[in-house]
Amino acid sequence: MTRLFSSLILAGSLLAAGQTLAGDLVQWQSNSLTYLWGQNYTVNPETQQTITFEHADGWKYGDNFLFVDNTRYSGKGDPQLGRYGVYGEFSPRLSAGKIFDRKFELGPIKDVLLAFTYEFGKGDVESYLIGPGFDLAIPGFDYFQLNFYQRTADGSRPGNHIWQITPVWSYTIPVPGSDILIDGFMDWVVDNDKNAHGTYHANLHFNPQIKYDLGKAMHIGEKQLYVGVEYDYWRNKYGIESSSGFDTDQNTASLLVKVMF
Repeated sequence: MTRLFSSLILAGSLLAAGQTLAGDLVQWQSNSLTYLWGQNYTVNPETQQTITFEHADGWKYGDNFLFVDNTRYSGKGDPQLGRYGVYGEFSPRLSAGKIFDRKFELGPIKDVLLAFTYEFGKGDVESYLIGPGFDLAIPGFDYFQLNFYQRTADGSRPGNHIWQITPVWSYTIPVPGSDILIDGFMDWVVDNDKNAHGTYHANLHFNPQIKYDLGKAMHIGEKQLYVGVEYDYWRNKYGIESSSGFDTDQNTASLLVKVMF
């Protein structure tokens, strides 16, 4: 639990710093805590429990997204990470439409952005991503983002100068007395990087959540309390090529509870 609180303090500090810099330029913000429990994970221990802090906001010149995962592994833990793993991403984007106060629209494209992501956590995971992003207007979706990144791994690790395509979406389905929210992302690393330290293989991580708005159904507040499942498919997890001797293809689902605040 100490590690969990440390992660949440880190997330809160980053959030507070961002808000201090933006001040009254912040247009909207959302925060949440999610608890996940699941089995059949690969590479890391099979059974995992994760608490995730998430923050999203829109401000005068773009938007930001931050998440921090604190994962408890089953059994003796992970050989490299121990009983707990910490992983997070900070993803700011700068909007051409907001900065230049004009519309950058063409067909389904509603805005053009410069997208960044910083990956961090316990272990050798640091990476830096930069590339163009697009906000798309697709009928029925609450939002749909499409970001193209060039990845650069910290130091001499494999995974440098390769491209990643990341769509992010949210879709709401009304049901009697409540709503079902389907949201998530996909990270598709489309090429390989070979160097003296080995090969970082192309991989595909598809991670949607299907959530029922229990708070709305119980009349305790709309968009405040969700229950549901998270599906996690990851081909060649961490860029490690799957083989008969070492299966790195992950295909699992986790139960979840999510609280918004």
